[in-house]
Amino acid sequence: MKPDWDSLATEFKGSDKVLIADVDCTGAGEPLCERFGVEGFPTIKTFAPPDDEGEDYEGGRDLDALREHAKSIGPACSASNKGACSEEQLAELELIMKAPPETLQAELDELKKKVDDASTAHDELLKSLQAQYEASDEALKLLRTDTKPRMKMLRAALAPAASAGAKDEV
Repeated sequence: MKPDWDSLATEFKGSDKVLIADVDCTGAGEPLCERFGVEGFPTIKTFAPPDDEGEDYEGGRDLDALREHAKSIGPACSASNKGACSEEQLAELELIMKAPPETLQAELDELKKKVDDASTAHDELLKSLQAQYEASDEALKLLRTDTKPRMKMLRAALAPAASAGAKDEV
């Protein structure tokens, strides 16, 4: 994908609408990746103002698919850009805009908190599961080590006794 991504960046280099960029999530870009929830690589995020959270791009990873997606990027539906709204979006936006800004901000804050809390709980669950797995794996290794000599002797005792001088012929 990297050669196609680099070609795309070259194609859109002078664009005032689209910026194609790389971020090294294992290096200096790690805080940025954490901020936007990047966990797998490669992750492609699309940002269309006023959206400052970004959306994950799940489409094709070849140059043609990436190019088509980049061409489709533009300002998002918003109070200041109603022309970018579908009929459904515009109807929902108009309805939402009837509420006072403080109410909208409170709802947005509440939703962000729910997502943050769920994310924290998810991370804690993952840590707990990882710790349980590691403890179980260690116990299994110890059990195998401890029982191996006895199992070997039991197998030896259960093996049919060979008759003295008898040979198996094929």
